[in-house]
Amino acid sequence: MQVENDIPIDILNYIKRIDSFRNAFIVYRIMLTIIVLLWWKKISKLKLIKSYLRSIMSQERLNELVFISIEKKY
Repeated sequence: MQVENDIPIDILNYIKRIDSFRNAFIVYRIMLTIIVLLWWKKISKLKLIKSYLRSIMSQERLNELVFISIEKKY
């Protein structure tokens, strides 16, 4: 099993499947829960900031930014 290429849920399932490291399973599950909660907190804060910025931005500027975003070459 390659740990560095697996997603965290696969690692958690692997630990659960081998059933030898019960404490490691519990600790890893708690860590994943905390990481997910922090991630959602950041996402929701970002949405609030973006909504605020959109509400104070003029429609003309918002349209120009959308146009720039569409025309941008990657």
